[in-house]
Amino acid sequence: MSDFDDLLAALAPVVAALRRLGVRHYVGGSVASTFHGAIRSTMDVDLVCSLSEAAAAALIEACGPDFYASPAAARAAVRDQKCFNLIHLPTSYKIDIFIDRGRQFDEAAFARARPEVFGPPAIEPIPVATVEDSILAKLEWFRMTDETSERQWNDVLRLVRLHAANLDIDYLQTMADSIRVRDLLDRVLAAARGSCE
Repeated sequence: MSDFDDLLAALAPVVAALRRLGVRHYVGGSVASTFHGAIRSTMDVDLVCSLSEAAAAALIEACGPDFYASPAAARAAVRDQKCFNLIHLPTSYKIDIFIDRGRQFDEAAFARARPEVFGPPAIEPIPVATVEDSILAKLEWFRMTDETSERQWNDVLRLVRLHAANLDIDYLQTMADSIRVRDLLDRVLAAARGSCE
């Protein structure tokens, strides 16, 4: 199987379980960036979810024996609004489950996520973060890692360059203010403009 087949084999059962449980979710991270043209190989998928502790336990059970997850880590992730991992044993792909933090940005990202086709028609389209929300999430991650992740910064720069003509700048600025990354947004927009001159 190809890497994409492996990704789909890992992702599809988790998304199906989330749908059965009625849990809001969308794909973010490098997979979302790839949908927007900033292609990078990855062995993990970021899923942002609105999960309670009970729903997290139900998700682990629903995913079945092909997945490994720590119930204790899942409970802690929900309590702390962080993330836990589901590892798809047949492919070694890792599904990183990020817990919705209930902020203005989080609610907007859920509302704006767009269904994208990942595979054959039998697999329903899966919500994917918009390019603006991908940029904002990566800037926040860049800040959380003390602005040391060159990979995250380069991903953002590529997304801005690819979509410069169509970005919703007002939305980006409003949400960047709300998650305290406006200075980083201004910096990356300036860097992208400079590279195009």
